[in-house]
Amino acid sequence: MDGLFIGLFAGICGMAYFSYGRKQARLTPMVSGVLLCIYPYFFDSVLWLCVVGSLLLAAPFAIDY
Repeated sequence: MDGLFIGLFAGICGMAYFSYGRKQARLTPMVSGVLLCIYPYFFDSVLWLCVVGSLLLAAPFAIDY
């Protein structure tokens, strides 16, 4: 049940990152947004969902491309 809410939150943030990256013509937020939308399908553990999700959320701030 917790994984469902984490996946929902990740999908919402992924759509926001993707639309921001598309409007600003920036590759890193677009890729991060797409990965945020699809990564919950590959992980079952809540711990891994949180770890990977937080890394993907921080990627546009850490990688300036």
